Amino acid sequence: MVEISKEIFEIVNKPGRVGVLGTADKNGQPNTAYFGSLRLMEDGSVVLGLGNNLSLKNLEENPLAVLFCITESPVEFKTPGVRLYLKLKELQKAGPLYDAIKTAIAEHAGEGAAKMIVAAAAFEVTKIRQLVDWQG
Repeated sequence: MVEISKEIFEIVNKPGRVGVLGTADKNGQPNTAYFGSLRLMEDGSVVLGLGNNLSLKNLEENPLAVLFCITESPVEFKTPGVRLYLKLKELQKAGPLYDAIKTAIAEHAGEGAAKMIVAAAAFEVTKIRQLVDWQG
């Protein structure tokens, strides 16, 4: 697992931050989607709740994803942010992770938002890049 700095934790878990998850299906067709429910956990894993959507379908076919997080908008070259490259470790449609995420979403976004969650995902962070990284 990749070492994750305190700064990365602060960016990803900052209230109001923007998180966009990029996924692709088994044929490489891409998709991006905004996620408010994601969290970077103390063990270094990223967790989030998923509705019955294209992101879930893609993750069922392809475990790789990229999370793009920024702390403010509009985005400029100096905007604090990060890109986390992820590999799906676990996808639950029932169980403790699923229950915990639904509960957290209900508390923060309401019961209506929690009812839309059909799965919970936990990812391993495989690579970290700055938002603007001229080195590739």
